[in-house]
Amino acid sequence: MRILLIEDDTVLGAAIHDQIAADGQSVDWVTRLDAAADAMRGAVYDLILLDLMLPDGHGIPFLKTLRVRGDVTPVIILTALDQISDRIEGLNAGADDYLVKPFDLAELSARIGSVARRYTGNPNPFITHGPLEIDLTARCIHRDGKPIQLTAREWTLFDAFLSRPGQLLSKAQLEEKLYAYDTEVGSNTIEVHVSHLRKKLGSEIIKTERGMGYRLGTP
Repeated sequence: MRILLIEDDTVLGAAIHDQIAADGQSVDWVTRLDAAADAMRGAVYDLILLDLMLPDGHGIPFLKTLRVRGDVTPVIILTALDQISDRIEGLNAGADDYLVKPFDLAELSARIGSVARRYTGNPNPFITHGPLEIDLTARCIHRDGKPIQLTAREWTLFDAFLSRPGQLLSKAQLEEKLYAYDTEVGSNTIEVHVSHLRKKLGSEIIKTERGMGYRLGTP
């Protein structure tokens, strides 16, 4: 997933950024609502983490504006406002979840996974695909009972295929998933990672549509 983090606390923001990246997700971090609006004009996000008290305004009107214009990107509110009335206001404005600071970073990862699964139509964190048994929460994969270790980048790409079963993904779409990492995305980066995934998971797991892209193989 590509996640937009809107948080002006630099210490907390850095911790959240590192946690999301360690989970194998792409993350863009901004500290103001106007910067968030600019980021959303230039990229498509799978999820937004929204602080409410920001230097240039309150997050609730920002969220309401998104929903009024038909933007259904899932939003998790991250805030120190812990009154029941605050939670009700956030959820009524269109938030998908509400997490009160201070929170455990592992819980944030779990909430992100839960919201993402709801939007992809798969609320169950345990899925099977052919010979693969996959725990989306723990990011564990077993093939024929044997564990398979993926790197963070490999998991990011495999998760992109899992969240869009049967859908053709272009090289450009897959490259976008890796842009959050510090290293540059080279011309053959996707080919290399797909080759590694096939070696680890099975040659039938990812299919190539020559000149078009890749798709998850039929179980």
